[in-house]
Amino acid sequence: MNANANANDSGPSISPSAVSLGLLAAWTVHDLEEVATMARWSRTRVPALRERHPGVPDRVWRSLETVDGREFATAVAVMGLIVAAASADGYRTGGRSAFYQASLNGFGLHGLVHVAQAAATRGYTPGVVTSPLLVVPFTLWARGRLRRAGVLRPTRARDIVSGLALAGAATAVSHAVARRIHRAASAP
Repeated sequence: MNANANANDSGPSISPSAVSLGLLAAWTVHDLEEVATMARWSRTRVPALRERHPGVPDRVWRSLETVDGREFATAVAVMGLIVAAASADGYRTGGRSAFYQASLNGFGLHGLVHVAQAAATRGYTPGVVTSPLLVVPFTLWARGRLRRAGVLRPTRARDIVSGLALAGAATAVSHAVARRIHRAASAP
């Protein structure tokens, strides 16, 4: 082996498309479940949940009961742009991107949140089917590939918090943008 080959070697290679663009593919399947089920779920399950959990603030129940299918789909599309940007950055950097890895962590953790929500509500919640079947397994697989390639950043408690915070912030931004779009479209 010559010295130049060693100088340019960045460690074991990974399949950047499977690991990074796989995030976008897994997210797409997962969010299709949410789009397909959210409006009906909010109409049929929220009244019973409101009764069962009277301590939850009324504004939370109102926001869930008034979910507009088009606005929700727009929020999902906005989130898709964020996930696509993270996936592209992961592809560009061979999985090394901090943004990509935080997004991957947030995706997996949000899958666990879906499972916890279903347990707390004692029933189906949008996204719970694909969470244990796709979201969490894909995240663990991708993290394993990144680890074997030597590019996975060490995970600390603050990384877990930042992954959840990134997922939460991206969700809030997506819904705020969707709300603005639909208000502007319906304004005279």
